[in-house]
Amino acid sequence: MSRPRSRRALTAVALTAVAALSFAACAATPDTENAAAEDDVATTATSVADFGSFEELETAAKAEGQLNVIALPRDWANYGEILDLFAERYPEIQINEQSPDVSSAEEITAAETNKGLDTAPDVFDLGLTVALQSTEHFAPYKVQTWDDIPDALKEPSGLFVGDYGGYMSVGFDSARFDAPAELADLLGDEYRGAVAINGDPTQAGAAFAAVGLASVQSGGSLDDFQPGIDFFTDLNKAGNMLKLDVTSATVASGETPVVFDWDYLNAAHKADLPTWETVVFDGIGYAGYYNQAINVDAPNPAAARLWQEFLYSDEVQNLWLKGGARPVRMEAMIEAGTIDEALAAALPETPAETVVPTEAQSTAAGELLGANWAAAVQ
Repeated sequence: MSRPRSRRALTAVALTAVAALSFAACAATPDTENAAAEDDVATTATSVADFGSFEELETAAKAEGQLNVIALPRDWANYGEILDLFAERYPEIQINEQSPDVSSAEEITAAETNKGLDTAPDVFDLGLTVALQSTEHFAPYKVQTWDDIPDALKEPSGLFVGDYGGYMSVGFDSARFDAPAELADLLGDEYRGAVAINGDPTQAGAAFAAVGLASVQSGGSLDDFQPGIDFFTDLNKAGNMLKLDVTSATVASGETPVVFDWDYLNAAHKADLPTWETVVFDGIGYAGYYNQAINVDAPNPAAARLWQEFLYSDEVQNLWLKGGARPVRMEAMIEAGTIDEALAAALPETPAETVVPTEAQSTAAGELLGANWAAAVQ
């Protein structure tokens, strides 16, 4: 896993596009010239100001008429209600929900595979590790509420931006298991063949965070994920690690009865399985945010930017809260009086100490996992 690449790749794309437009202009009609100019504005816009106004952004997005999203399960952090609200507000824009259960890494693969096609994703929702290694795929954009987002949770030019987050937790079927009091409890015989993580930590943000939690709860740190890898090695050797992809269906059916996942995702399973409970271990808590980004080759660039503005609005930030996640603008909204106070008060208590990895720590941990994970749990 590499550090973020420079923006030279983005510049090269922009120069190539300009050159192509210059040659095409010789034979272009006024109408096609105007259309090309509008497309170029949408493709290169870094804020609403480039469109002239928010209303002009809406007009451009409606003219495109499509929005391709990927990796957005409807039961993930209230995405179903969020998608439906966007569709209600902008009936002129058809939302194409592609591959809702793929990993962050697979989102990038889909962009590469479908580059230049109408089916390419317009936007991404990514864990930090994959975002850091994929910046050449992103177009910089700053939403109108940019100043409300903490600096530590956004790439300075807007290539990717944190949006919602929570704490890594353990969910379990209380009808089958007692609540684990600490990480080491999961190594016991009663958890034989029962403990799953949500994906592959070299590709999926939730699984990466599970190893991070195991690290800080096992004497390691954000600078040293090896204790976390060692924990899962021990879990695997004990016969307790269950190598199944976690979904709402596997939880409801009992196939994955104990799950490492974000607290807001674990809490959501209670709707399908009333005996499902969620534990955030005492001591050091591991928190993280998922990031939004725009595909630099988005087939619907105006709709992609309108989607970003929508996600960072007060209304949708409160919908993350309704889904049990912590919106990135939460502190600013509390100060402004725009937060849903009842939903905020319903969030579980936070651990005594909270850690959130920096970009450098995530990059280093990703490199370590890439080198050691497969052998550790084979």
